Amino acid sequence: MDIEILRPGDLTLDRVAHWQALQEADITLDSPFLSPGWARAVDRAQGAGTRNVRVAVIRQDGRDVGYFPVRIGPTTAMPAGAPMCDYQGLVAEPGVEISPRELVRSLGVQRYDFSHMLEDQQVFAPFARGHAFSHVVNVPDGYGAFEAERKAAGTSVLKDCDKKRRKAERENEQVLFTPYSRVDADLDQLIAWKKAQLLATGQTDLFDTDWTQRLIRALFESRDPDFGATLFTLRIGQKLAAVHLHLRGRKTIHGWLIAHDPAFERYSPGILLFQDILRWMDNTPFERLDLGPGDYRFKRELANHQQGVNFGFVGTASPAAFIRGAAYGLAAAAESLPLGRASALPGKALRRFDILRGLR
Repeated sequence: MDIEILRPGDLTLDRVAHWQALQEADITLDSPFLSPGWARAVDRAQGAGTRNVRVAVIRQDGRDVGYFPVRIGPTTAMPAGAPMCDYQGLVAEPGVEISPRELVRSLGVQRYDFSHMLEDQQVFAPFARGHAFSHVVNVPDGYGAFEAERKAAGTSVLKDCDKKRRKAERENEQVLFTPYSRVDADLDQLIAWKKAQLLATGQTDLFDTDWTQRLIRALFESRDPDFGATLFTLRIGQKLAAVHLHLRGRKTIHGWLIAHDPAFERYSPGILLFQDILRWMDNTPFERLDLGPGDYRFKRELANHQQGVNFGFVGTASPAAFIRGAAYGLAAAAESLPLGRASALPGKALRRFDILRGLR
């Protein structure tokens, strides 16, 4: 087995088509973040310098059998587009086996860090240092079947949405859903709400860097039928109440950036917008709405499937791997001590450091 390292823009049309065909053959690989479109968009947004987006092309018997996009630094690699990338994984033919350490050596680095590696990718499982879940809404039979399924599961989230929608209509005359909004001001408002949300919760501002802004704008403006971003809006009365920017795959849309106006909190406009999107999907090729990582109540109640993800690193015998292993060891030791909130500080510091690395 050979590994060829290429820039995303150097992939031929045949290779791109093969990559897309592998995704289409396995619904678990249909995430927009695992697509050639994502790798190419991130590469264009980040440009040259220390931000080197590459695709490891796995070859066997003289032909391509798998694709793995990454960002390569001087000594370490990370997911292409991190921290804006919600999933990582190898898109490959069934049964393809690789050595993760050989992959790292082929990239010319000492270590590869991952944050949301698909748990189904057993090849990376031995290198995991933690586990989480993403929540997914599968609607292959349409919204009506999904609504009946949620009711049978004892979940009242959709019933509650109907009540809040009627209340919003009574008090504001109309609730207007718009798919595929091309209004720049709607996108600007989404980013402003997200920045305020990150500031209020003490998190790193993901939008205070050049390449993330370029990436978001480029995906919003994309007209590629196979990949891009779709802006959905909800207006209550005449005012913008909620905005979502979702990435598009072949059969999957992914809730990427979502926010709402706190003034309309009593109507739960963000969840109402999700309900509208699920209904809208009935007339589209989309069969799955991925809500992404994060353990929020609305995700648990809407979702009918969980996608396991792992975080960790793959390293060769090197200083970079030793340092990362020591950092994880410190975080694990702190979490095992009865220090209250202080126990989580090393782990939070490590995650914030990774976010800042990705944004540089």
